[in-house]
Amino acid sequence: MGPRLKVLLVGGGGIGVIAALSLEANAQVNVTIALRSNYSTVVEKGYDITSCDHGELKGWRPAQVTNHVPVVSPGEIPFDYIVVATKNVPSGGVSMADIISPAVTPETTTLVLIQNGLNVEKPYSARFPQNVILSGVSYAGSQEVQHGTIFHGSHDSLEIGAFRNCNIQNAREMAVAKHFVSLYAASGKASCQFAPDVQHDRWRKLVYNATINPLCAITGLDTGSLRRSGPFVSKILEDGMAEIIAVAAATGHIFPKALSQELLDLDPMEGRFEPSMLQDSKKGNPIEYEYLVGEPLREGIRMSIPMPTISVLYALCEAIHFKNGAKSSKIKR
Repeated sequence: MGPRLKVLLVGGGGIGVIAALSLEANAQVNVTIALRSNYSTVVEKGYDITSCDHGELKGWRPAQVTNHVPVVSPGEIPFDYIVVATKNVPSGGVSMADIISPAVTPETTTLVLIQNGLNVEKPYSARFPQNVILSGVSYAGSQEVQHGTIFHGSHDSLEIGAFRNCNIQNAREMAVAKHFVSLYAASGKASCQFAPDVQHDRWRKLVYNATINPLCAITGLDTGSLRRSGPFVSKILEDGMAEIIAVAAATGHIFPKALSQELLDLDPMEGRFEPSMLQDSKKGNPIEYEYLVGEPLREGIRMSIPMPTISVLYALCEAIHFKNGAKSSKIKR
């Protein structure tokens, strides 16, 4: 066996930690995880993980833990992959593409974006035009309930595809994507599939994430309570989902009308699941609405497709983000 592949993972929350765990289960992979707010806890105690796939783990750490993105100078051994598993929240500061840039070796490092939303790849593609970019759609349910404590409640299922870059041969992009899939799935505990049209998968997930996710944050209700709350809320969900499906169709991604009910039924009436925006809103954190709600709305506007429901959801999300952002700023001062 040759030297282990070097992977830098940025974003040590619920999804990022499970991704690091799945990758490090492969003997070919060595993971460095770059942390922010939970760095001290993880360095001192490691992660305590309750996982439906990996079981109970106490004090787990990947090979290396750092509180910064390493600088890879010319001539140094490059990272083979940089996995970005952070949330896309408007910060008004430095972009994630700029943050990871010191660790990116042109033409060598593959970027893997396990992030929600639409058009998440574009800032990275513009910043790193000679690097393969893989787009990941995760269906795992995992959250960091407190610093260093992870609850992973639903199976780690990941779709990986290449984000097309005209500077790179398509055959190479496909090969790199399939190789990463093999690395991620090697432990047998996670499901990872190659997605030839990963943007189709992104649009499909948006039918849920641009409607149910923000409406839970707006109302403060979990998914089961939201579904039981009355016919007018159901109408908002139905209309919003129909708008996303219409825009998706205009971009070449066709979904059956039955998809809306199929996605609604993923969350049973008696369930108490809290989507990511609700979790963040309850904590007073900024919410991930620009790429989940704003980008599909902008696509609709660009193509002159009416999106009245999504427009209202976006406006209300913007207000929540403003409120929570103000709270965060006040606490920091």
